[in-house]
Amino acid sequence: MYNPASPQAEEFIEHEEILAALQYAEENKANAALIDAILRRAGEGKGLSHREASVLLACGLPDRNEEILRLAKKLKEAFYGRRIVLFAPLYLSNYCVNGCVYCPYHFQNTHIPRKKLTQAEIAREVIALQDMGHKRLAIECGEDPLHNPIEYILESIDTIYNIHHKNGAIRRVNVNIAATTEENYRKLKQAGIGTYILFQETYHKESYELLHPTGPKHGYARQTEAMDRAMRGGVDDVGLGVLFGLEGHKYEFAGLLMHAEHLEAAFGVGPHTISVPRIKPADGIDPGAFSNGVPDGVFAKLIACIRLAVPCTGMIISTRENQQVRARALELGVSQISGASRTGVGGYTSNQHDTDQFDISDNRTLDEVVRWLMALGYIPSFCTACYRQGRTGDRFMELLKAGQIQNCCQPNALMTLQEFLMDYASPATRLVGEGLIAREMIEIPNQKIREATLGHLEAIRQGERDFIV
Repeated sequence: MYNPASPQAEEFIEHEEILAALQYAEENKANAALIDAILRRAGEGKGLSHREASVLLACGLPDRNEEILRLAKKLKEAFYGRRIVLFAPLYLSNYCVNGCVYCPYHFQNTHIPRKKLTQAEIAREVIALQDMGHKRLAIECGEDPLHNPIEYILESIDTIYNIHHKNGAIRRVNVNIAATTEENYRKLKQAGIGTYILFQETYHKESYELLHPTGPKHGYARQTEAMDRAMRGGVDDVGLGVLFGLEGHKYEFAGLLMHAEHLEAAFGVGPHTISVPRIKPADGIDPGAFSNGVPDGVFAKLIACIRLAVPCTGMIISTRENQQVRARALELGVSQISGASRTGVGGYTSNQHDTDQFDISDNRTLDEVVRWLMALGYIPSFCTACYRQGRTGDRFMELLKAGQIQNCCQPNALMTLQEFLMDYASPATRLVGEGLIAREMIEIPNQKIREATLGHLEAIRQGERDFIV
């Protein structure tokens, strides 16, 4: 039986409920009155149920589809403004005991080199990332209890936080590692992680078990209930995601929103982020072998419908996608992007790509991405202030829903952008950025915070660093 508050995976992601939701959506995809009512509800900015959102995703009325996109843009700016947070992945190890058929790191792949970074090598990778201007990382690691135990992850986090090169520092380490125990999540929290990210890959249980034929990841419940263990372990910022293309996108969409509804029902706060990766070419992996590919137009609508359903949740898109697709995604709901990413172990200090997890479609430098974002009218942000000030979980969501986050995020975004301009930007990027900062200062509502930010910006220009509002 479907029960969003249940701790059991097959009850809060209930197969028959998804099928019923999809049937309801199909039956009402041309029901203009119902679609208009759902759009009015979405416009209130309080979110939609998985059934309501599924109707919008299925909608076949062109004028209503235009309204879906327009409303997504409106809500994105209402909650997140024009700020776009930047980060980079850092791959620690590609040793893995799982048999995931869509990933080149699966244990049966005998021709891909296996590599695990030492702490000294991690330090060199971090310095390379700091020299680009990054302040926020997401560490990635294959599942291998022998090569990649939790102790290795914890030591690596400590190493990352303690590397300070010139004016560089990594201020937030997010973690994207395999599902683990409540005790290990508690250790990760104590180590000072930001968000714990775990992709479900697919919510379709039968497909999930076929796609993960061997290894600990084969367990559907172990994977699906991981966020519950993380929350019980004290990690109050968690990030969901599916790999679009493995299963039908409408099924995944409903399952993803049901997972968000479950976290809200069970813990009082939904996911901090939702990622929207699509399957891409990789070593021995042909996306064409999977029959559920998502075309760009459908992908854009998916992003818009997620934004309407969970307006307060951050959305992430990586360099899997090209510049054009990323620009459209930013417009419709995405609030975080990676920049200058490498998806191989040791990729930032080596030109070799033989350990890449997937092909990158956006190969621009971080400076180029920052300048591009500003040209599109966005504020590139390297902010980590909310995490460091304890504004996480329900506290962050309360600020966002109350509209008070502008007094925090806007000044912190501008100050971290100013740091980037002073320390890492090209002359062309710095010229554009200084003009943007001057224009955007007036968007800080609170006069005292605005005046303090002006003082901090001048202090940054004089060589001081790391101010937080």
